[in-house]
Amino acid sequence: MAWLRRIKWNSIHAKLLATYLLLVTLGTSLMAGYILRSLYDYFMQTRQTDLENSTTALSESVADALENQDIQRVEVLVQRFGAPKTVTLRVFDPKGRLLATSDPQRDRQVKNWYNVPGIQKALQNYQVQGVAKGVLSTDDRLFIAKPISRNNRLLGIVRMSITLEQFQRQFAKVIGSVLGTLMVTILLCAFISTRLARSLSKPIETMRNFAIRLGQGHFGDKLNIRQSDELDRLAVELNRMSERLASLDTERRAFLANVSHELRTPISNVLVTVEALKSGAIEEPHLRDRFFQTIDDEIQRLSRLIHDLLDLGRLEAGVAQLEKQSLSLQGLINRAVRAIEPRMQARGVSINVNAIDLQIEGDPERLLQALLNILDNAIKHSLPNSVVFISSRKQGKQAIAEITDQGEGISSRDLPHIFEQFYTTDPSRQGSGSGLGLAIAKRIIEAHHGSITASSAAGTGATFTICLPLKPKS
Repeated sequence: MAWLRRIKWNSIHAKLLATYLLLVTLGTSLMAGYILRSLYDYFMQTRQTDLENSTTALSESVADALENQDIQRVEVLVQRFGAPKTVTLRVFDPKGRLLATSDPQRDRQVKNWYNVPGIQKALQNYQVQGVAKGVLSTDDRLFIAKPISRNNRLLGIVRMSITLEQFQRQFAKVIGSVLGTLMVTILLCAFISTRLARSLSKPIETMRNFAIRLGQGHFGDKLNIRQSDELDRLAVELNRMSERLASLDTERRAFLANVSHELRTPISNVLVTVEALKSGAIEEPHLRDRFFQTIDDEIQRLSRLIHDLLDLGRLEAGVAQLEKQSLSLQGLINRAVRAIEPRMQARGVSINVNAIDLQIEGDPERLLQALLNILDNAIKHSLPNSVVFISSRKQGKQAIAEITDQGEGISSRDLPHIFEQFYTTDPSRQGSGSGLGLAIAKRIIEAHHGSITASSAAGTGATFTICLPLKPKS
């Protein structure tokens, strides 16, 4: 039983083992009990049937003898059918007096036969059978008391009993054998259940340790569970989660590095400018005004960056509230064009709008923010005196909006990454943007159950395609 001592009784292994053993013990015990009860009932029914048949056969012969008042014949019949210690046979007259017995020596000691089980009822012309103690012994006996009648006249009664001692001994042996088999079965099932419980608990324990390692920051680890069942599929999902956590951790580190970089540059510029002013530049009007403008520009840059970071964080966390309403995509595009017109004129860029009236559902301010971010990106990368084209169309249950610029385009290397946070095609990061505009636009459109894609080739400009669900017809 050394294997039992190695079990941790507060573990999943122990709980599974205890459950298996409980179910096996309960099941085998119920089955053994049912089998033993069925055997006992079958034996008793068989013995009762044999006893009744023997009594019926004897009653006919005894009835003939009683009709002829041949008591000697009755005694001969009783002695013939009776057997010492096993079968006791008695015949009584209609008044309950003993006429003949297979055990005369013992029966002489009985003074009142009315107290013997079955006698009173039999004298009332009722057949009685059952189990009772012997008349002058303590062993259990199966008896039958049968009235003997001819022409509706009670001639007497026959009482036959057989001992159950031999059967009880044999049945005790059967019970012992069944209990022994039951114990062996339980021990064998305990051994098998231990192996089975270990086969289930070991991968679960492995997954538990794997989850602990993930909690400690060991992202990217692989879990190997070689089982063709639900545990194997669970292991696959845990591996996917590990890969996703590793990817998210990488993104987090990159995000922090980018944020640090984006914050450090304007803060450093402000600090340098302040030090220059403190060193005497404030006394020179032309330097003072230029330095104050630099400080203002950098503070504005910081403000935009912080605002975009907060906005992106709310969108990715799903806590940004969308105040959806029915709105016109054409009207939304016109609002965006009017809002960006001053910047467009400053860059010498014109806009050509070819939009049809399509009804969508969404938050007008959020969608306007997404359009402005995309238009701002298009204008920023457009060449002087070029045109930005905006169009819309219906495609199935989708409203499609396309924004196309005539800039230098996006290289195949940069195209897959342009919607990532802080990604920019300007390696020097000298642009006016925060690197979050397209990422925010993508999150806003996805929050409206839409999608945005970009297509381009270097030197041919870029096209941004927005897909939004049409408003369902009421």
